[in-house]
Amino acid sequence: MALRITDECINCDVCEPQCPNTAISMGREHYIIDPSRCTECVGHFDEPQCQVFCPVECIEVDPEHTEDKDELLEKFRRLAVS
Repeated sequence: MALRITDECINCDVCEPQCPNTAISMGREHYIIDPSRCTECVGHFDEPQCQVFCPVECIEVDPEHTEDKDELLEKFRRLAVS
């Protein structure tokens, strides 16, 4: 599954540099996560770093982009090649 940032985001700039896939960027009102680049840190870390470092806990699983661990690992491999 990809993650998403909720409206509770305070734009603290902590999550963006933590993302190894550069999936996080500034949106119109708050940071957003590109689901095509989010692997929940599979292939890099044991847990999503954006969630670990987020001080307001506003990053959650995006139910519109469900993927299992194998699919996330395959996405990680595709991103590593490009």
